[in-house]
Amino acid sequence: MSIMALGLAAFCFTGCVSKKQYAELQANNSTLQSQNAALQSELNDARVRIAEYTSDSKSLAARLAEEQQRNKEMREAYAKLQSSYQTNVQQGNVNISKLVDEINASNRFIKQLVEAKSKSDSLNTALSNKLTRSLTREEQQDVDVQVLKGVVYISLADNMLYKSGSYEIGDRAGETLSKIAKIITDYPDYDVLVEGNTDNVPIKRENIRNNWDLSTLRASSVVQALINDYGVEPKRLTAGGRGEFNPVASNLTEKGRQRNRRTQIIITPKLDQFLELIDQAPEEE
Repeated sequence: MSIMALGLAAFCFTGCVSKKQYAELQANNSTLQSQNAALQSELNDARVRIAEYTSDSKSLAARLAEEQQRNKEMREAYAKLQSSYQTNVQQGNVNISKLVDEINASNRFIKQLVEAKSKSDSLNTALSNKLTRSLTREEQQDVDVQVLKGVVYISLADNMLYKSGSYEIGDRAGETLSKIAKIITDYPDYDVLVEGNTDNVPIKRENIRNNWDLSTLRASSVVQALINDYGVEPKRLTAGGRGEFNPVASNLTEKGRQRNRRTQIIITPKLDQFLELIDQAPEEE
């Protein structure tokens, strides 16, 4: 039954409806129907935008999922208000108007999140393509560049970066690191984590206790080379080691162990930009 029919039924039941009251109710009903049609159009647009946006982490993607759920709950509340409209027309108008404003605010925030995610994805793709094009065929054998979940991963083979059994940077690595440093410098709005990884073969060297030490020392060597040799700002860099505990292949074969012995340069957008965006979310009452 439509809102108008429900209203008429309610007034017919009481038997005391003036023409003025009936006209006012009719006008209110017409306004609500127009608002409802506009809202349905906006909600359909929001669903299309949300369907195109896929990612995870309590980052933009997680916040977008939360906002989508809140949007759904408000639509359900709107439907309940419509069904109970006949019991209190005046109060219903106030609540529906308030809910319309909240849904509009939610849709605007969803649009902001989608636009921010799209901008981040475009920058990541441009960064990745620019670096890949700068590498020679020989370098591409030892360097893997990927964009995963909004983050750029540059994986460097152990035998290309370091002297055998050491954490000191080898001569071979210089040209490749200079290209990576240029990319880092060209994208100042990104932070950089250098992460060392090893296989599970125990290290046997004086002053290196285990693979944790080795992986961390190697990451630190890359960070210091980026700073001292190529002028990357120290405050943008972090060095860390994960030892043998982040494998990408089986350690049962030499080929697998070789893949696990790697250093990753992980380039991520600065989190404070997205935290500021999340702080702009419409407040829940």
